[in-house]
Amino acid sequence: MQIYHAKTIKEIDQNAERQGFSLFTLMENAGRGLAEKIKPLIKTDDRMIILCGKGNNGGDGIVIARYLLQEGFNVTLTFPLGMPKTESAKEHLHYFKEQKFKIDSWNRNEQFDVIIDAILGIGTTLPLRENVREVISWSNSKAALRISVDVPTGVQSDDGETDDIAFLADYTFALHGVKPSAFLLPSSTYYGKLDAVSIGLKQNSNVHITSRKRVVETMPKRDPDAHKGTFGTSLLLAGSDEMPGSALLAAIGAIRCGTGKLLIGTTKFAASVIATVVPEATYLFNGLERVARGEFPGKITAVGIGPGINDEELVRKALDHLVEVEAPLVVDAGALLKREDHWVAKSPLIFTPHPGEFSRLTGYSVKEIQANRLEVAIKFAKKHNVILVLKGNYTVIAFPDGEIFINPTGNSGLAKGGSGDVLTGMIVSMLNTHKSIKDAVINAVYIHGLCAEKWAENYGEGSMVASDFNKLLPVVLKELV
Repeated sequence: MQIYHAKTIKEIDQNAERQGFSLFTLMENAGRGLAEKIKPLIKTDDRMIILCGKGNNGGDGIVIARYLLQEGFNVTLTFPLGMPKTESAKEHLHYFKEQKFKIDSWNRNEQFDVIIDAILGIGTTLPLRENVREVISWSNSKAALRISVDVPTGVQSDDGETDDIAFLADYTFALHGVKPSAFLLPSSTYYGKLDAVSIGLKQNSNVHITSRKRVVETMPKRDPDAHKGTFGTSLLLAGSDEMPGSALLAAIGAIRCGTGKLLIGTTKFAASVIATVVPEATYLFNGLERVARGEFPGKITAVGIGPGINDEELVRKALDHLVEVEAPLVVDAGALLKREDHWVAKSPLIFTPHPGEFSRLTGYSVKEIQANRLEVAIKFAKKHNVILVLKGNYTVIAFPDGEIFINPTGNSGLAKGGSGDVLTGMIVSMLNTHKSIKDAVINAVYIHGLCAEKWAENYGEGSMVASDFNKLLPVVLKELV
């Protein structure tokens, strides 16, 4: 699936018209595709109502109704806001009537098993009119299966803001591609299960949803003649006497994801904690202080800094030296410090903030970030020439070339202290094993979420802890490879 803003969808429709596609044909394709998606969810004796608006979203609903009626489904087609106004919707309604099908008035007292929302679509603006709010309120109050066409009514296409009411869908079938609000807050909570419907046009978007197929195809193949030097040396500057576990969790992520050698810059006490779980690691004692003085061990091929570190002055000095090193740098947690000047580095920079940390970096409120994750992420990535991993539900990975990947894996099991530290270690390690930095970051985020889904197959999400990655990563990696 690819993601499209409303403006892009309108441009696609206009280009299609110039190329000889009529809007009538595109609406026919959309309605037919939607009907095919809906049929497996319903039974012929279900009482079904299709609520159509005055625009093209309502036109899609008319086509759905025609196809379902032709196959013997029990469908009521109604226009609670008034009759269609767009030419394509009018044409389809005329054709609907020519097939001897009828339209009905909206009866608030009738009961239905299925409610299909084809009311507003991508043209939604807030605040909603009272008559729209009335229809939504009625729909949400019913014990029925609720399905939305393209976007749930009351949800805007491009951002996460909503009124205090929106159509609460069990399923949303997006036309051509998914809209950004499906991955933003609070709007994503109204979408239910999500799928896309092709309308017969070529897809070309710079915003993608990471697929399992893509991850499998880009996972590195390990050469049987390889040695530990083949898979690089990872350096983690992490942990302190107060937070030794952060360095341990980052080390688990790194050692389980294929790095040849792992060097950890930390305190002697933290090293004593790590050594019992990750005996493969070696140590650069007081590594943060040494790097802050300009000391840097040779032959390091990827670096991560931040987990379990809280000395801001030392971090700033260390970062000043690390950006001069010929090795990609992952910046997380305590190293995510706001700089007045732009980040300039000899090698790629990867930032991995959660919304609170990103708020400190940018000055945006967490609410603003959650409602506009794609927009703020790509703006930051381009401005600072960094790869941004904006963590959370549907983690956003923004690249400075303008490409965005939305990660679909994960669950609330990741909402525990330390899971981000594991991800830092995973990214650092995969930077050493993948030929492409883009693939390394995308795959690490996807696999991190997949581990939480694997845990939930047998246990409750809330019982997962970050140290469980030590046993989950081998299983998930085996399944992918």
